[in-house]
Amino acid sequence: MNRNDHFLRLTLLAATIATALAAPAAIAAPRSQPASNQTAASSEAGARLIVKYRDGKLSPSAKARTVDAAASRARALTPASAQSGRASPKARHMRTLGVGAELLKLDSRLSPTEMNALLRELKSDPAVAYVEVDRLWQHTGIAAPQLAPSDPGYATNQWHLQNTAGGMNATAGWDVSTGAGVVVAVLDTGIVPHADMNANMLEGYDFISDPFVSRRATNARVPGAYDYGDWTAAGECSATSTARNSSFHGTHVAGTVAEVSNNGIGVAGVAFNAKVLPVRVLGRCGGYTSDIADAIVWASGGAVPGVPTNTTPAEVINMSLGGGQACPSITQAAIDSAVSRGTTVVVAAGNSNSEVANFSPASCNNVISVAAGRVTGERAGYSNYGTLIDLTAPGGGGGVDGNPNGYVWQARNSSTTSPDLGTDTYSGFTGTSMAAPHVAGVAAMVQSVATTPKTPAQMEALLKQAVRPFPIAIPASTPIGTGLLDAKLALDAATAPPGTSVTPLTNKVRVTGISGAAGSSRMFSIEVPAGTSLLNVMTFGGTGNVGIYVKADAQPTTSDAGWRSVRPGNNETVRVSSPVPCTYYVLVHGTGDFSNVTLEARVD
Repeated sequence: MNRNDHFLRLTLLAATIATALAAPAAIAAPRSQPASNQTAASSEAGARLIVKYRDGKLSPSAKARTVDAAASRARALTPASAQSGRASPKARHMRTLGVGAELLKLDSRLSPTEMNALLRELKSDPAVAYVEVDRLWQHTGIAAPQLAPSDPGYATNQWHLQNTAGGMNATAGWDVSTGAGVVVAVLDTGIVPHADMNANMLEGYDFISDPFVSRRATNARVPGAYDYGDWTAAGECSATSTARNSSFHGTHVAGTVAEVSNNGIGVAGVAFNAKVLPVRVLGRCGGYTSDIADAIVWASGGAVPGVPTNTTPAEVINMSLGGGQACPSITQAAIDSAVSRGTTVVVAAGNSNSEVANFSPASCNNVISVAAGRVTGERAGYSNYGTLIDLTAPGGGGGVDGNPNGYVWQARNSSTTSPDLGTDTYSGFTGTSMAAPHVAGVAAMVQSVATTPKTPAQMEALLKQAVRPFPIAIPASTPIGTGLLDAKLALDAATAPPGTSVTPLTNKVRVTGISGAAGSSRMFSIEVPAGTSLLNVMTFGGTGNVGIYVKADAQPTTSDAGWRSVRPGNNETVRVSSPVPCTYYVLVHGTGDFSNVTLEARVD
């Protein structure tokens, strides 16, 4: 049986194109350990199981015996297994995870039918709170030929940082904040030394516990997050897997968050005075759920058995990885643990052009789930969608938008295998993997100037509210959040006195997903030019009860407005005939709790 028989395939959510922006410079990097001579099949005798016991004080041997007993019962209930004459698999306790669950490994392989029977038996055991297969999260990437601030590539290639239709308006945001003093953890393939990044990179940690996956000599977790390369030969990851080049995906994502800027070389990063804490969780053929869960806990400052405490806990975690399954219990527990310590978790929505509820970690609770947009501000055709998406950020549309405008540009290594064989270069990637770190970078910019650090819930609400409207209406069948990421609007909201943050409206473009508690308000504005015959402002949809208040050239309140509509429910309309040309302000106020309300202003 190959890995795909019992491991879910997940992706790094990125395709790549690389073109040199400048002559690459030689770098010094630690030498890779000799590659293990294991194969994907021989490195794993049987499946790894994550089991959470109700009584955490059981001894490791007692915990393993619980699995052994369930395996014996499952064997007896599976006729083909019972008749095979083979012994039931035995479990070996590997370690305790950061959220208190146990990782165990079976000494022999099971067929899918046998595995399902074992899981059913364990789930019915009163001693077990939950059980999951420790699945291998696997990345894919498509590579093509390599290729304001003083960085030469900023003006020519980085549409995604600029005030383009689909850009994030970082330029204006940098006048307010560059992320100084904030740590962003990037859980990915690790990083390689790069002259345009080194100054902003912390040491980090390598959480990969399988030497075949890590390309290190042992299964020990070690300081540093050096990316030894994730290239594979045909058949290494499964019987049908194809050969792939190294992606150096983590270096690219880390560069998006905090590439060194204003240094006259390469390209710029979003929060270029923040620090990145690289955490390696993905290597050859992917990375285990258990390793990723421990890395989430550790990066946020939590305790993980056998690993030293993180002395630079992250205020923001970025995970540009995901795949096709509902949120695993162990992943949700790790995310909840991080959020409880005040860490905002940003994740990529996925690249399958599908409903995001079927993908993880984008479907987990307490995360900011990010879809990918094109240079035009439209949804990238590959991006997942759904009501669980929070907002959209630049991910690139790929070849449909040409080169460089179809891609997100950041640092990378030029090698197709080991980074020791490559040099510094810059590459264009596309994917929701690229969209997420734009949001993580803006979250760092916001935390840097916040008088009191934003809680994860506050950060999510701020980023969802301080967005630009989509330049075209988004079909109701493929929602991608409340709008487009805008660094300047987010920072304006973070630094404005209470009640003064204003979100601009675009004529005839709907703002969706407006939510809040009873008594809360959102302020919007619309520019009305000379010659306008009618201004029509309306709210509809969602649940709850809102009223709208409109005033010309000044912000209204519930007691001071030129026009208002306060009918029960959310269907409100204000019409202003022959409006004076000026800025009109619109206050949406919750008479009761409200959720997913839509606002539209029409200037005719």
